[in-house]
Amino acid sequence: MTLNWARHPRIQRAAAVIRSGGVVAYPTEAVWGLGCDPLNRGAMDEILRLKGRAERKGVILIASSADQARPFVGDLTDTEWDRLVQPMPSPVTWVVPASDYAPVWITGGRATLALRITRHPVAAALCRAFGAPLVSTSANPQGLPPARNALKVRCYFAEQLADITPGAVGAATRPSQIRDIRSGQILRPGD
Repeated sequence: MTLNWARHPRIQRAAAVIRSGGVVAYPTEAVWGLGCDPLNRGAMDEILRLKGRAERKGVILIASSADQARPFVGDLTDTEWDRLVQPMPSPVTWVVPASDYAPVWITGGRATLALRITRHPVAAALCRAFGAPLVSTSANPQGLPPARNALKVRCYFAEQLADITPGAVGAATRPSQIRDIRSGQILRPGD
């Protein structure tokens, strides 16, 4: 029997925390991530503070489906939409045109944003429970290795996070590959 993560009480609680402006940690395909409502500037500022990260770098958004991500994405051809939703053997984050809806603190001031349709059961369930895409940036202070388990998240951030979900990272050993949706060029290698 497969666990229905979207109905798990701790996932529901984490989604409520995000709706109220909090920052949560959750597992993704390769590492633990820090997430928040991408439209909440205060929550995003808290993630940047926790990580010691500059806003100009931008962050990745994850979504459980292309429909969920659509408001943040600018003009794509049908072929590019197909590429975005096509399951890949390992996780891929796509650099796509950003819509006017995508805040500057997500894009880093660029005309593009980084987006992954996540297949990780906990991360996807959290997106569904929240009802929208989430910020997804590795759970680590700048310059330190990304957390690969909840204990490391706690070591890095102690009581500074509003919530930490249950679950474990997926099988990938490195953060997702990043590719340009238009050219297919690999901008960061993955597994």
